[in-house]
Amino acid sequence: MHIDAGGGDTLGAVIIGAVLATLGGFIATRFEAHLRRRERQRSAALLFGEVLSVIELLTSLADESRGRGDPYGGFTLRLTRALRAEIEVYDRNRESLYDLSDPAARARIHSLVARMMLTLEGFFDLTEEIKLAEAALGAMAADEPARAATSERLAVLREQRGQQFDFVVETAGDIKPVIAVVEKLAGRSFATYASIIRP
Repeated sequence: MHIDAGGGDTLGAVIIGAVLATLGGFIATRFEAHLRRRERQRSAALLFGEVLSVIELLTSLADESRGRGDPYGGFTLRLTRALRAEIEVYDRNRESLYDLSDPAARARIHSLVARMMLTLEGFFDLTEEIKLAEAALGAMAADEPARAATSERLAVLREQRGQQFDFVVETAGDIKPVIAVVEKLAGRSFATYASIIRP
């Protein structure tokens, strides 16, 4: 009986080739998935870095505007509405937060924006209440008994609104260190907005 040794070598080469091809395919798939994850992380970091930078800038501008003329005049309110719109951009893209590999960064971004969102809602609710109280006070006669109570309530509402705004500004002060973390993930600086507005 004759055994073809060459046939065994060929079979072994085929098996080794198949194993190597499978292993190569597995490694290529894993590498591609890794690249996709990195690209998603970079895109998310770019998005949140820009959103946070704009939030920080708008808060700073609104705070400066509050220091001139009517503290809560038209320009300040337009800036705070723009700030709320930017927070809504974050809210619409919140799922992308999970593309960031750093859980601490995710938690810091979300808690920071959530605090600002809730405080801003309080600010706008109080602004509406103040308008109603001002209108009611304006419609009252000088000797109307309810005038003193309404005037007192108006003063309390204004003070509360100022406190809400102060908290928004205070919270925005926590943005810079978060942006520093996001910049590393994005591979770029987000100082562009501030440099354009404040050359």
